[in-house]
Amino acid sequence: MKVFITTFFLVMFAVTVYAQQTQKPPLHGKNWMAVTGKPLAATAGSMIFERGGNAVDAACAMLAATCTMWDVLSWGGETQALIYNPHTGKVIGINALGVAPTGATVDFFKSKGMNYPPEYGPLAAVTPGTPGGLCTMLAEYGTMSLKEVLSPAIELALGYPIEAQTANSMERNKKMIKQWPYSAAVFLPHAGEEREAPEAGEIFKQLDLAATLNKIVDAEQQALKKGKTRKEAIYAAYDRFYKGDIAKEYARSCKEQGGLITEEDMAKWKVIIEEPLKVNYKGIDVYKLAQWTQGPVMLQTLNILENFDLKSMGYNSTRYIHTIYQAMNLAFADRDFYYGDPNFDPEEPIKGLLSKEYAKQRAAQINPLKNDAKAAPGDPYPFEGKTNPYMHYLKDRGLAYTTTPVDENYMDQLWRGTTSVEAADKEGWVVSITPSGGWLPACIAGHTGVGMSQRMQSFVCDPALNPFNVVEPGKRPRVTLTPTLAMKDGKPFLSFAVQGGDTQDQNLLQFFLDMVEFNMTVQEATEAPNINTDQLYLSLGGEDRKPKPGYILLNSTTPDFIRKQLKEMGYTLSFEDRTSGPINAIYFDWKHGTLWGGSSNHGEDYGIGW
Repeated sequence: MKVFITTFFLVMFAVTVYAQQTQKPPLHGKNWMAVTGKPLAATAGSMIFERGGNAVDAACAMLAATCTMWDVLSWGGETQALIYNPHTGKVIGINALGVAPTGATVDFFKSKGMNYPPEYGPLAAVTPGTPGGLCTMLAEYGTMSLKEVLSPAIELALGYPIEAQTANSMERNKKMIKQWPYSAAVFLPHAGEEREAPEAGEIFKQLDLAATLNKIVDAEQQALKKGKTRKEAIYAAYDRFYKGDIAKEYARSCKEQGGLITEEDMAKWKVIIEEPLKVNYKGIDVYKLAQWTQGPVMLQTLNILENFDLKSMGYNSTRYIHTIYQAMNLAFADRDFYYGDPNFDPEEPIKGLLSKEYAKQRAAQINPLKNDAKAAPGDPYPFEGKTNPYMHYLKDRGLAYTTTPVDENYMDQLWRGTTSVEAADKEGWVVSITPSGGWLPACIAGHTGVGMSQRMQSFVCDPALNPFNVVEPGKRPRVTLTPTLAMKDGKPFLSFAVQGGDTQDQNLLQFFLDMVEFNMTVQEATEAPNINTDQLYLSLGGEDRKPKPGYILLNSTTPDFIRKQLKEMGYTLSFEDRTSGPINAIYFDWKHGTLWGGSSNHGEDYGIGW
C-alpha cells in the first residue's frame, strides 16, 4: 500500500509541475521568431526581420547587439552556431572560436606558477572569433549588408540606457577593471565618485567600439563601390578586422597590457564551417557542434538514457533524478578526459563515444540504488576498433575527486554565463548560437573598444587531466558553449540554447526531455525545475576544479520525501528557486504552420515573434 501511495504521488507530482501556468507567456508567430538574452537585443533582431532580412541576418544583428551590451560577452569573444539551410536540408556548424596565441605553451604558464591559464586579463585571451563568425554567417547564408545588420549595434555603441544587471557588474568588479586603463575608461565613467560605474538607465557610451564597427562597415562599403559582390564586400570587412588597422591596434594593446596575441596570430586565424555531430533519440535527430565544445556530452547522455524508460519513472521523481544524474556523470567524465580540438593530434575517439553500443555499456554501469562517487571516464576505443593509448592516465581517476564544500565562488565558476541567440523564419532558416567570451570584468584591447576573450582558461596544462586539451599555440580550447538543433521527420523540430558554463548541456538535456518525454510546451520546458550535477571537472575558474561527488542542485519545490530518498542514496543537496536556465528556444509547430518561442523566466532573456 505504501509503494502504491508513493507511486501515485510521484505521478501526480509529475503532472502538476508541468501543467501549471508559466510565469512568462509563450511567444507565437507565423513569419519569424527572435529570442535572445536582452530585450534591446531581441528588438534588434525584430528590426532586421521587419526590414526583410532572414533568420541569419536577424541572428547576426542580435549577436552584434548582445556583444555591444556586454551580455555577458564582448566582440573579442567566440561564436559557436548551428544553422539549418532549408535549400539544402542540411545543418551547418560554425566554429568561430579563437586559438591560443604565439607563446601560449605549458612551459610558459608553469613558469608563472600556474596549473591553468588565468581566468582574467590579457593572458586569458584567445584570438577574437565573434567578428569573423558574424561576417562568415552573414556572407554565406544571410541576405543583407553588414551596414544594415550592424546598424542597431552601432546605435547602441553610441549610447543606450544601460540595465542594472550589467551596470552593477561593472561596479562590483571595478577593482579588477582598474588594472586595465582602456577598460576603466569605458566601464567607470564616474572615476573618483562613490559609484564609479554607470547607474541603471544612464546612457552608456562606447565611442571607440562605435568607431571600430564603423571601420568594418566602411571597409564593406568601399569594396561595394569597387564592384565587389555582397559576399566579397563582407569578407573585405572581415579582413580589415583581422589583417588591417584594427588588428594592429588589438595586438599592440594586448602586448602593452601583458598579453600574447600578435598581428600574425590575428591574420592566421580563420572561421571553420564544419559538419556537426548528431544522434537519433526516439526518431529525433539531435545536432551538436563537435568535440571542441562540450556539446557531444548531451548526445552521449541521450544515448545512455535511451536504455531506460524515463517516462514511466515520472517527471523529477527520485528514480528519474537519480538516473539523469548518473547518466550525466558518466558522459561528463568522458567529456573531461576525451574532448579537445579535432584539428590537432591526438585524435579524439568521438565515434566510439557516440556509439549506441558504448552507451549500453555505460548505462549498465549505473547503480539504481546509490550515487557512484567514483564515476570515471570509460574506454570508447574498442567501439571504433582501436586500443586506448591513455589508459595509464585513467588509473585511480575517480579517487582524485574532492569533497570540499560547494561555495559561492564554486557556483560562479560552474554557472559562469554568456547568452544565447535563437532565430527562425517562414522560409525555413533556423539559427542557434551560444556566443561568449570577453565578459565583465574584461580587458579592453586599446582603442578598439573590444573586450578580449577569457577562454584560454579552459585549456589544461597537465595531459593526465585531458591529453586532448593541452594548451598549444594555434589550438582551440574545449569550450562549454553548446547550441542545439533537433530535426524530426526531416524538418526542424527545436532550436535551443542556454547560458551557464558546465550546466549548459545539463539544462538543455532536461529541457529536451521535458518536451519529448513529458509533453511540455516550449515555455513550460524553459521554466521547469531541473537538477544540476557538480560531479564533473570545472571548465572555468581557478585551481580547484575537481568533481564534487554526489553534490546536486535541486529546485526548492522538491518534496521532502524525495529529498530524504536522495540523501539516503548518497547525495548532498542544495536548493535554488530557479534551476532551469536561462534557456531560449523555438519550437516548430508543423501541424498549424506556426512558430512557438520560449524564453526562460530566469534572467533578462526576451523574445519577439510575428
